[in-house]
Amino acid sequence: MLWRALMSGDIRSAFITLALSLPAIVLCLSIHETAHGGAAYLLGDRTARDSGRVTLSPMAHIDPIGFLCLLLFGFGWARPVPVNIANFRNRRWGMALTALAGPVSNFITAFIAYCLYFVVRMNMTNTFLWSLSQFLLIVASMSVGLGVFNLVPVHPLDGSRVVDAFMPFSWSLKLQKYQNIIYFVFIAALWFGWLDGIMDWVGNGVLMLAVNFVSLFL
Repeated sequence: MLWRALMSGDIRSAFITLALSLPAIVLCLSIHETAHGGAAYLLGDRTARDSGRVTLSPMAHIDPIGFLCLLLFGFGWARPVPVNIANFRNRRWGMALTALAGPVSNFITAFIAYCLYFVVRMNMTNTFLWSLSQFLLIVASMSVGLGVFNLVPVHPLDGSRVVDAFMPFSWSLKLQKYQNIIYFVFIAALWFGWLDGIMDWVGNGVLMLAVNFVSLFL
């Protein structure tokens, strides 16, 4: 990510990374939030759609701090999509599926970006195609980071909503009492890079799927 380029002291590399990362962040966050809103709408809740959040327009989704974190570190967040669980037939599963839609959309985006990257690399003949290939790599990397980050079962991330669907309600209430401790452990995990291994594992998995898929057409 950008901070690695900055730490290396390579200003030119940092500038190129910044120029490619900005549109990549906009795309990744917009897809993530649109997936939330779209899933909620399909499950019976029109709140996000009526609020103008079922759109790929970045102005509807971007949170400045989350945007900056994704730019610098490869994980971040956007403005929460409004959801009214009362509109779901099954409130817990409706909320879980709506939450899960965001990370799943990011993994799908990463898969598509990797596939397009290989296609571009095989036909790369000029500077524009090189820049496009780097952009696709950044989109894939950020998508994986965003997906993994949001699946961590810490409130208010998507993972907490997914875990709630599998827990008895009484357990969920007890878990909420320890949210501060869990959140502290989560911050420590981010600080010490404990999630890096998981992100690398997921990223390599998506990458290999893309390699195998593209190889079917060669």
